[in-house]
Amino acid sequence: MAFRDDEKPLATPNAVAGSKDGLVKMTIPTYSKKDVALTADSVTAVVEIKATSSTAVREGLDLVAVLDVSGSMGGEKIESVKRALKFVIMKLTPADRLSIVTFHSSADRLNPLQSMTQATQDVLKAKVGTLVADGGTDIKAGLDLGLAILAGRVHTESRTANIFLMSDGQTSGDPTVVNPGDVSVYTFGFGRGTDHKLLTALAKKSVGGTYSSVPDGTNLSAPFATLLGGLLTVVAQDVRLTLTPKTADGDLDTMVVAPGTDYTQTTNANGTITIKFGTLFAGEARKVAVNFTLKDSDDDEKYNATLAVARHSYAAQETPQPPQNIQRVRTPTPSSPADAGAEELAVQAEEVRRRHAGKISEASEMAEEAGKTKDDGKLALAREKLVDAQNALEDILVDDGDKMVDALRAELMKLLEYMDSHQVYDELGRPYALATVTSHGRQRAAGRGDEEEVPSLYVTPRMVKYLEQAKKFEENTEEPVPSAEEDAKKDLEDNPLGAIAAPLAFYLDSAIQALQAIQKIVAATSST
Repeated sequence: MAFRDDEKPLATPNAVAGSKDGLVKMTIPTYSKKDVALTADSVTAVVEIKATSSTAVREGLDLVAVLDVSGSMGGEKIESVKRALKFVIMKLTPADRLSIVTFHSSADRLNPLQSMTQATQDVLKAKVGTLVADGGTDIKAGLDLGLAILAGRVHTESRTANIFLMSDGQTSGDPTVVNPGDVSVYTFGFGRGTDHKLLTALAKKSVGGTYSSVPDGTNLSAPFATLLGGLLTVVAQDVRLTLTPKTADGDLDTMVVAPGTDYTQTTNANGTITIKFGTLFAGEARKVAVNFTLKDSDDDEKYNATLAVARHSYAAQETPQPPQNIQRVRTPTPSSPADAGAEELAVQAEEVRRRHAGKISEASEMAEEAGKTKDDGKLALAREKLVDAQNALEDILVDDGDKMVDALRAELMKLLEYMDSHQVYDELGRPYALATVTSHGRQRAAGRGDEEEVPSLYVTPRMVKYLEQAKKFEENTEEPVPSAEEDAKKDLEDNPLGAIAAPLAFYLDSAIQALQAIQKIVAATSST
């Protein structure tokens, strides 16, 4: 199935005209130890890459909304879908394109990928208003059709391909056999009876996709708005981190990416690890913890040991990004763990965050087993696993107001509430746990129905703004919604230098590094 009828974008985001240098930066690595021993030792390094917080430069959005309109979607559910999709339509600009696919026992395309001019918005809002719920549920048919629309695009330059897939039930087909390729698939489980595990698996099979839970009684507009706040601020595509081990220097024994980084990872014959993150939204960051084991050293005095070289890249960058050496001082008198400073404590906190997600996953699996036989004792053990995670949070030596600790603590409190009984877990606990674990693995915000109660580590300022707009829109759907173009203009008014700040900082950093290199050469020449 090849459509090749996508409308040529009637406008272009200013990313096409502006420089893309410096939109994504890599910070200096942080370490779990101030130094390491000359004898066999280990250390963890955290490499972080950050996207510019400016929304002045972005890629064009190609979005296919794949909507379940089966019989179980009747009543308030289908009305919630209509409101949420109307909000999405009103946010898009002529630089963005939207296609709508509905599925029940089969799938239908309401429209090809079209630029969201005012006229097209009016037509699509009218079509959405006529949606009715009827028939069975075949998620595979809807996903296949959505992917075919994106695969058949003619106009793809500086555009991101994404799918919103929403369903409220079990499916007759097997969508897990579908290969999403480079398309990011964001899934939404709508209330009781949904196959939440299936929708989670579909999201995780794609690059950067997340699963969002939409509990009964909540609105679809909130999770749609959260992700739209990211997708309309994509500053970089095909973002990668490459870790090259320095085994020839004799210090490094092994280099392993720590568990909890849920992205595509490959290792070549030389041991170089490449991690693919997909897209980055404005204001997003990705942290990767890397565990190093070191061999016994032949030296008896302290020296700098380079363990690996980290380099990041992204599509259409004009200037190669400078690499960062991962290195530690090896010394016969290593520092005591009691001497840990802010940097070492921050690395420990990141480890706790990853373990936190692992504990939630383990507790969820225990609750699943308990539910099969309605074993209250096993469910109590699952709750104990969450209490263990709570105790681990208290060991993080940061202020009580720290955003990360507050967010993790709130997640655990909510999950303990949702594991109060087998019934509550089946209805609320399972989808909440799946969305939480996926969000931590992807380090990207996901809806869980608690946006106003539990702070998320991964929301960006634009996401917060869109959540506020979605709430107002739900209260009065006749009120106009500012478009993404108007949002960008407002951001530029608030930060006039935003459009040039990232590339300017990049060029200044490059100039400083060049001067430092020249100084080293001059110093070496003078000493001889």
